[in-house]
Amino acid sequence: MTALAEFVPLTLCVLTVSDTRTPADDSSGDFLVESLEQAGHHLHERRIVVDDRYLLRAQVSAWIADARVHGILVTGGTGFTGRDSTPEAIEPLLDKHMPGFGELFRSLSFADIGTSTLQSRAFAGLANQTFVFCLPGSTSACRSAWEQIIVAQLDARTRPCNLAGLRGRLGER
Repeated sequence: MTALAEFVPLTLCVLTVSDTRTPADDSSGDFLVESLEQAGHHLHERRIVVDDRYLLRAQVSAWIADARVHGILVTGGTGFTGRDSTPEAIEPLLDKHMPGFGELFRSLSFADIGTSTLQSRAFAGLANQTFVFCLPGSTSACRSAWEQIIVAQLDARTRPCNLAGLRGRLGER
């Protein structure tokens, strides 16, 4: 597959999953919004939702049903506590899972946090032609995922292939 020669901006949403964060202290959400805008993408909407699988599923479902949204970045709720429910909420919505994302993320984060990376249930996939990336809630984890994986995959110029370049092959919206 040949990558496109020019940058193609995507329209993305950012969802923070937290029972405690507010717009005033959502550093992970702030990082993702700033990073996607610095990369040349557009923010469609940003939300904070409590860690409730049905509220999460409803918000992500609304975004994946919106033809204007190309991707969703979710931060939080991927751990092992009783309230962490992002995988249980979002995975049933995926048409295709991207197992390599979680594997690569955990491999990269091993350098930073050692075997604690086993507790990360970060994952990604495709739902209704919309890319969905679910990341841990820490800003450093979001930084690692964005800088080492996501930014390149959302750039149509990345060779030999990228997710942005697949947009036309996923079916028109």
